[in-house]
Amino acid sequence: MLIRRHPALLTALAILALFTLAVTLMSEAYGSGALATSTVKLLGKTLCLALAALAMDLVWGYAGILSLGHMAFFALGGYMIGQWLMYARTAEIVGRTLAAAPIPPTPAELRDGIAGQIFGVVGSADLPWSWSLAGSLPAQLVLVLAVPGLLALGFGWLAFRSRVNGVYLSILTQATTLALALWLFQNDAGFRGNNGLSGLQNIPGQAHVPQSVIAVRFLWGSAFALACGFLLATWITGGKFGSVIRAIRDDETRVRFLGYPVETFKLAVFTLSAMICAVAGALYYPQAGIINPAQMMPIASIYLAVWVAIGGRGRIYGAVIGAIAVSLLSSWFTGGRAPDLRLGGYTVHWVDWWQVLLGLGFVAVTLFAPRGLSSIWDAAAGLRHPARRGADLGPDAGALQEREAEA
Repeated sequence: MLIRRHPALLTALAILALFTLAVTLMSEAYGSGALATSTVKLLGKTLCLALAALAMDLVWGYAGILSLGHMAFFALGGYMIGQWLMYARTAEIVGRTLAAAPIPPTPAELRDGIAGQIFGVVGSADLPWSWSLAGSLPAQLVLVLAVPGLLALGFGWLAFRSRVNGVYLSILTQATTLALALWLFQNDAGFRGNNGLSGLQNIPGQAHVPQSVIAVRFLWGSAFALACGFLLATWITGGKFGSVIRAIRDDETRVRFLGYPVETFKLAVFTLSAMICAVAGALYYPQAGIINPAQMMPIASIYLAVWVAIGGRGRIYGAVIGAIAVSLLSSWFTGGRAPDLRLGGYTVHWVDWWQVLLGLGFVAVTLFAPRGLSSIWDAAAGLRHPARRGADLGPDAGALQEREAEA
């Protein structure tokens, strides 16, 4: 049984369940009202970012592939579900307006009205081909996985087949993400350019449901998705597949020499992590209410890598801890909650200094806690890394050593 072989998984799931229950009981919709709806939404979005960090840890911490474009998949998941949210909500509004006319509207008139409402802001009255399935929720849910998955599959097949590795692969993912973001900024790309998709918090058919209730329901969905991510990631990394991708991370040449299809393993984990990121984005943006191409720029993916590094890469819970800690601290410092600090004649406004603090924190963790914040969890659980002292028992200095063998 998965939980029996990985007892830490049960602990993580229990903490997540208790957290979700506590927030629900303190929410305005189902509890005491101690937590505002905006706070509930913030916590729900934080769980989505934790799921994206988990996906990043799979591809970087376990497989050694530093992707600086993974937030593109996150944003694409948001765009796919955002199309349905915006189309269906606009259809309700246009339908009610046209229903008051003496002659009932035809399907073509309804479609033209929807297109005008959505794309009038960019000077267009036509519905692009990319919105052909926007009226179908099942189709858009499939696209949430299919579009980022196929993009990752195509990019990975070309890159891994060409043996692109290391910093060159990182630069290539960053350049591809930038090109995609710049394309989406164009008005004729079919996604409303810089305006993006807005009003996503208004769920079609749920106009009578207050935002406080919707916020809690999305919190539940985000927590469930993160729990599923924990289970899937633990299952993958705890078996033979996980052993192989860790071996690829440590010594790709040797794994290839042993006869394993290295490119296939790398492509599989890269595509899977992209799809997990897309699910996280599909849950995040209805809580955020808006998505635009600026949120797909490479800096967002760099932040994602920083979260994983701060939390501790190569540990599923480490990536989650890092994402949650940095996300909540970022909201506290940049949301005006942190009091200004007066130093003589100079006042420190934390909104302006947050990125400096994040950079200093990243440097500090790298220097003094290379295994990230997850090392605190390890210390609390009594986990210690083997003392690598004594004569080598293998062909190189990274092999098993005497002290480990005796243990």
